[in-house]
Amino acid sequence: MSGRTEGGALERCRQSLAFLLGALLLGFPTPAFAHASDRGHVLLLPTGYYLIGGAFAVAVSFLVLALLPPTVLDRFWCRRLRLFTFTDNARILVSLASFAGFAILIAAGLFGSRDPLSNPLPLVIWTLLWAGLTLLQGVFGDLWSWLNPWYGPWRLLLRLTGRSDEAAAWRLPRWLGCWPAVALFFAFAWFELIDPAPDDPARLAFAAGLYWLLTLLAMLAFGYDRWSRSGEFLGVFFSMVARFAPIERDEDGRLDLCWPGAKLLTAEPLPSSGIAFLLLALSSVSFDGLSKTFFWLGLFNINPLEFPGRTAVIGSGSFGLVLTFVLLAAVFLLAVRLGQRLAGADRPFSQAAGLLVWSIVPIALAYHVAHYLTAMLVDGQYALAALSDPFALGWNLFGTADMQIEAGIVAGASSAWWLWNIQAGAIIAGHVLAVLVAHGFAWRLHPQPARAALSQFPLTLLMIAYTVFGLWLLATPTVG
Repeated sequence: MSGRTEGGALERCRQSLAFLLGALLLGFPTPAFAHASDRGHVLLLPTGYYLIGGAFAVAVSFLVLALLPPTVLDRFWCRRLRLFTFTDNARILVSLASFAGFAILIAAGLFGSRDPLSNPLPLVIWTLLWAGLTLLQGVFGDLWSWLNPWYGPWRLLLRLTGRSDEAAAWRLPRWLGCWPAVALFFAFAWFELIDPAPDDPARLAFAAGLYWLLTLLAMLAFGYDRWSRSGEFLGVFFSMVARFAPIERDEDGRLDLCWPGAKLLTAEPLPSSGIAFLLLALSSVSFDGLSKTFFWLGLFNINPLEFPGRTAVIGSGSFGLVLTFVLLAAVFLLAVRLGQRLAGADRPFSQAAGLLVWSIVPIALAYHVAHYLTAMLVDGQYALAALSDPFALGWNLFGTADMQIEAGIVAGASSAWWLWNIQAGAIIAGHVLAVLVAHGFAWRLHPQPARAALSQFPLTLLMIAYTVFGLWLLATPTVG
């Protein structure tokens, strides 16, 4: 009788999915839309085809996973290929070198060129660090634990003072979780997206220098590991992204090759603060794209063709940043709650939400790639040129100061075609992988296949809707 019940539940799930696909196919428009971004791209294929294709890919992946036996995917995720062993012996030296470079960048921000495209500080922080290193973390693993500019100075100060990390003056309460990192990440997102001049070298140098100093003091007060997990938002973000990487490193330093996202399925449930952090990471990138659209600006009676500047939209931007996070969090938690009810789950809601939120990581990484791809391609060239002459004194340290910037790499019909397809492909692939990861956690929460599939139905609907939203952001007209 139980098998018949599960079969009927799975059949209802298939019927609901078929109805959903039919609604998607009938409901989406197919005319082409102009993509009037700050780079002047023109979408060459009808946008509706991309929306339907993206939604269809996510929906089909859900159906395939619902029909596969759990043991098949278990064997898939568990596969490992041993590479080699990599020790931590040089970690202090690498971090000290990173700190020295950071100090030079701060000095360049204070005393170098006022042009954000000639001063290396904004180019390194916004392009190489925030855009580029995030991508590298998702490919190679936790590079930030080596490259961050705190570990080396912190270890050096401990040796000079004869202290140990266990001798930290204060202990962070367990209930605090990573709420300090959530607050600091929100401040970072506000500075990047809302502040009138986040690219101003002197302004950015003051903010980055102050953050470095406060973080070092917090690490000395609370301990490096504890503050890195609770308060240093870059470390928290990069460590979460690194769980997607296909390279795994154990406690002995041995490197193994695994499937992208496999390490996510070994994670423990995140607390409420960790859930909020991951959802904020995704919502902030999404709002960055939304805030530039004609649609968003029109809601506040702003003519996008006569954009008044960032100062005029501080209020609406701050409101939108908070609203996007609140809406995403509410819809995600609602989807998890509905899934638990459909499956008749007896697991705590907090455990289900804390596990399933890890499926946000592939989506957040995909949005990051799609959103910052053009900046990495163009501003990355400016960064290479600026690093050769950090103080605008006519130096050519690396032979790149006089390099010709090829901005045409993201302009023109041919560039628009491959660029938009890479961005769209990243978003669709990210959502498909998210469905795959979510199903792995669903089987962990619900051992019966039918209940696992039912529990994922609302979350799959959310991922389909977010896929359409992401593709719409790429295609809709935006202001530069």
